[in-house]
Amino acid sequence: MAKDHGNSIKNDAQYEALREQGMSKEKAARIANTPNSGKKGGKAPKYEERTKEELYQQAKKVDISGRSKMNKRELINALRNH
Repeated sequence: MAKDHGNSIKNDAQYEALREQGMSKEKAARIANTPNSGKKGGKAPKYEERTKEELYQQAKKVDISGRSKMNKRELINALRNH
């Protein structure tokens, strides 16, 4: 049984699994709190299929610093490693 992390974490089991994989608390919480957390088969387009502007907006949403100076490849890497 997963530990109850209170209202701040929507999917406690997924949060704990992500933390065990070595993800930071922030990243694990962000993933576990997505509306479709725990579901497989996401329908989101791959980063490579998105425009630079779409990637920039996603980077802005997750507060990646230096995003305004990044090219598309750098935005993809930053989003994957955030």
